[in-house]
Amino acid sequence: MTSQTNSTSCCTPAGTCGSATQADVQVGITTVYKVTGMTCGHCEGSISQEVSALAGVTSVKAVAATGLVTVTSAGPLDDEAVRAAVDEAGYELAGRA
Repeated sequence: MTSQTNSTSCCTPAGTCGSATQADVQVGITTVYKVTGMTCGHCEGSISQEVSALAGVTSVKAVAATGLVTVTSAGPLDDEAVRAAVDEAGYELAGRA
């Protein structure tokens, strides 16, 4: 039997489906923290930079409007390490949301 590749298909020859735009999906453990003191994009960037430096962290999304910081990591994070990173950025970790 001859295998044909459909150029309009979203499936790859390896048999996986999807598109390149789905490549940014993060796999791991997602934890949401509440941080006080964030007011702007600079705040979001400072927290993201510090928390991203923690071992195992694969993505960080800080939102000043809600005070929420969503962290995706390869494994469970030590909350005290996250607290220290947030403190280093100049903000306060209120706890998990």
